[in-house]
Amino acid sequence: MASIFTPAAFSRGARCAGRSAKRLRVGAYTARYASSKHPSGFVPPAKEDLEELRGSVQEFTRREIPESVAAHTDQSNEFPSSMWEKLGSAGFLGITADEELGGLGMGYQAHCVVMEELSRASGSIALSYAAHSQLCVNQLMLNGSDSQKSRFLPPLISGEKVGALAMSEHSAGSDVVSMKMTAKETEGGWLLNGSKMWITNGPDASTIIVYAKTKPDAASKGITAFIVDVAGVSKKGFGVARKLDKLGMRGSNTGELIFEDVFVPHENVLGDVNRGVRVLMEGLDLERLVLSAGPLGLMQASLDLALPYTKTRTQFSQPLSQFQLVQGKLADMYVAYRSASALTYSIARDVDESGAASSSSSETLIPTVKSHDCAGAILLAAESATTTALNCIQLLGGMGYMNEIAAGRLLRDAKLYEIGAGTSEVRRIVIGRALAKD
Repeated sequence: MASIFTPAAFSRGARCAGRSAKRLRVGAYTARYASSKHPSGFVPPAKEDLEELRGSVQEFTRREIPESVAAHTDQSNEFPSSMWEKLGSAGFLGITADEELGGLGMGYQAHCVVMEELSRASGSIALSYAAHSQLCVNQLMLNGSDSQKSRFLPPLISGEKVGALAMSEHSAGSDVVSMKMTAKETEGGWLLNGSKMWITNGPDASTIIVYAKTKPDAASKGITAFIVDVAGVSKKGFGVARKLDKLGMRGSNTGELIFEDVFVPHENVLGDVNRGVRVLMEGLDLERLVLSAGPLGLMQASLDLALPYTKTRTQFSQPLSQFQLVQGKLADMYVAYRSASALTYSIARDVDESGAASSSSSETLIPTVKSHDCAGAILLAAESATTTALNCIQLLGGMGYMNEIAAGRLLRDAKLYEIGAGTSEVRRIVIGRALAKD
């Protein structure tokens, strides 16, 4: 039974009770939450809501993603396809989406909770989850028309279909605005030509948000976002050139996509024509925020391995955990996790709560999504996860170097987060430029 945290069971039941309790706690003050970053009527989840959600995800991973599944996913480099409908039945694929569309409408703190706990079980399954639920579902939720949302979101939220986002190219990684892919207007729509590289879920996706140049000479002012319905395009024009063989995050199927005169109707333009950079950059900030929870899960997994091992492994007639140098490494791992976790969740809370306004005022506040904060969250979490995984291997000694133990997989998975969604170097540029402005 995969359904443990459904929108019906939680959002309309326990969550409504949570909202009532929140209003009772604040007395006469009733907060209104109105923002383009959240569904209408959004109320930030209470601590109890998030704890309940975390427990539900942990129960799901114990049952559906035990270590045997995580190890096989890595070794086979194949995503377990049945996982999508299990994630959908559990209610996890529409964390930020409207309840009317099948989502939970819980916001970005909740999304981080799910991402962290899935990553604790399997980094690669969690990465594919984020590409689907954040890069595709949430982008549609933020920028889609009512018609687009009603057509595309329900099957994505249920897990019937798989989502992806195609932005990077061979020659346009960190400098994504230099993309070469074009979209030329034709009768009834647009023709897409070019290729996309390193696309998570690309080999499996049914719905792909694709960025292309509609004015090739206009740089950032000539990019448009499109919704490509893979089932509706010609197989002759669209294809997966190859599935990529990666160092880590194996089983999170990643591919190179080819577009040759792929027709996209006008009604599948996401946002405004030539204003796709706004869609892209807004999505990138929130992507970095939610993805920063991935390294948090990997750090928890490193502690899950190292703590019991050092307590039971005996050398020189005492457990390893009794040696001060070992205790020092354990302390470093714990502090790294707690520090990164505090930063990520404080920023997610700010995003969730900053749309609040007093009921006595007609003013609504624009949610705070600071690019340098989101970049900082994933910068700290990613680099801390790599260091924590290295410490885990060191504490396990010879066993840590064996592939039969998950420590090596955690290191390989952690390294991705220093590269994807903007490299550590780009994140430092984003933060430095923001600080230098004021």
